[in-house]
Amino acid sequence: MKRIILSVFLLICLVGCLLNLNTPPALAQENTVNYTLADLRNRDFSHQDLHGTSFAGAEMQGANFRGANLSGTILTKGSFLKADLSNANLSEVFADRVIFNEADLSNTIFTDALLTSSRFYNAAITGADFSNALLDPYEVKQMCDRADGVNPVTGVPTRESLGCR
Repeated sequence: MKRIILSVFLLICLVGCLLNLNTPPALAQENTVNYTLADLRNRDFSHQDLHGTSFAGAEMQGANFRGANLSGTILTKGSFLKADLSNANLSEVFADRVIFNEADLSNTIFTDALLTSSRFYNAAITGADFSNALLDPYEVKQMCDRADGVNPVTGVPTRESLGCR
């Protein structure tokens, strides 16, 4: 009797293992690529649909994201030093501790973005829309000194989106 129970148990285990071997891999979400910690300096991503992608900790100095859709991306601890993000959609990005210093952010959409502890030193922000974005007060104050223009897509003035007085 013990031998029959052991045989049935082993057969069940063997069938279970075979079923796991024939399981198709999980399908990745469309348009999700993982560039976490990648060196992407001077790469051209212009006009690409990159929504939902992870660029966490990536080095993107001088990269071209002009007109790209980066909505919903993860940019945490990334560096866009001197990158071109003009006319890009960065709505709903998770971008804490990101370096945007000297980047071209002209007409970029940052609506509903999390931008805490991110830096925008000498970034071009003419026409950028920061509506409902979470920014450090110090960065807002610095950007208000040079904020102008109206975003051509959302119709929101940069100064208004930052809450400048």
